[in-house]
Amino acid sequence: MTYELARRVAGARGSIIRDLLKLASEPGMISFGGGAPEPAAYPVDLIADITARAFLEQPKTLLAYGISEGYPPFVNSLKSYLEKTEGFDFSENELLILSGGQQCADITAKMFVNEGDTIAVERPSFVGCMNAFRSYGAKLVDIPLEDDGVNLDKLEEAFRTQNVRLFYLISTFQNPSGVTTSDKKRKAIYELAKHYNVIIFEDNPYGELRYSGQKIPAIKSYDEAGLVVYTGSFSKTLAPGMRVGFLVYNKALHQQFKILKQGMDVHSSTLYQLVCHEFLTQHDYPGHLKQLIARYSVKADKMAAMMDKYFHPSITWRKPEGGFFIMAFLPEGMDSLPFVQEAIRRKVITVPGYAFLADSSQTSNGIRLNFSLPDMDQIERGIKILGELSHEWLCQPKAV
Repeated sequence: MTYELARRVAGARGSIIRDLLKLASEPGMISFGGGAPEPAAYPVDLIADITARAFLEQPKTLLAYGISEGYPPFVNSLKSYLEKTEGFDFSENELLILSGGQQCADITAKMFVNEGDTIAVERPSFVGCMNAFRSYGAKLVDIPLEDDGVNLDKLEEAFRTQNVRLFYLISTFQNPSGVTTSDKKRKAIYELAKHYNVIIFEDNPYGELRYSGQKIPAIKSYDEAGLVVYTGSFSKTLAPGMRVGFLVYNKALHQQFKILKQGMDVHSSTLYQLVCHEFLTQHDYPGHLKQLIARYSVKADKMAAMMDKYFHPSITWRKPEGGFFIMAFLPEGMDSLPFVQEAIRRKVITVPGYAFLADSSQTSNGIRLNFSLPDMDQIERGIKILGELSHEWLCQPKAV
């Protein structure tokens, strides 16, 4: 049979990252290509205790249909936590529990974007969310990312000339670049969005994993106009398989967001919402975060030290202050894809920068490296291999 697919499906693109991860199971392969927490960091024993007790005490609650906006005790405890840690005002805002950060992106695009509308994204940006936006027929325009956030002149130009409906950014420890948008630029972005009536979709999956420097307030924390839709997740701090994410937005949007959630999957897992609730209220969640920070900061330092030791000096990169990634850059004008392909032949997986562009037919000199998943020995051996390759690659005589 010949199937006639919807335009939004025909235009969907697979993720090169998922394809690369299939290689990670090959013998001897070292992978810097992932973007997940280290499995050894999952609080397995506590989660097992919480779920066992929950099934003994309230099995019907866990196994029955739940409320679309979220398990009520968790909604309340998460609001209290976000009021304390992020300064959010829930007299003006509401919260919705969703099935991971990816569903947060999907439902936000569904809420605000019509086919043919323009969404501005950072260049580079997270491929998962860009794919969600494309599935609704959105046109993507990317804004160059600088060391402290997007280029404001380019952002203003896009807002002014391209009728942008929504601007998506990862404001802290961005994926893939690791960049954190400065407080000054966050405020400027907000003012531009207010002037041009653009929704800001602020994604913050890594913000609680800060290894150095000072926390910068979320744009949502001073959103008096109701322009910011903020998303967070427990995937990086507890376990990604639980698929627990959330949105914070102006109360005027709550009814429509609930209706969209009902049409997607009715409600997210009550069991894993309860697990998150227990961590926030009955266990030392801040202490758990400190343990994660101690674990990942050592890995970040190790990778940075090895890159400093082994990489060719013409490769540029920034030491991360948090998150899971370091992005390295070959000299301007070079395409990183052949380098990444050769590294795979030498049993090291990285991700080429073009995978994070709105137009993936373009080339990029960027290479994303993940330090959360590999162990210390793999970091040293893998970076040494990449370093040797970088000296071979960049010391080759140019063809005449």
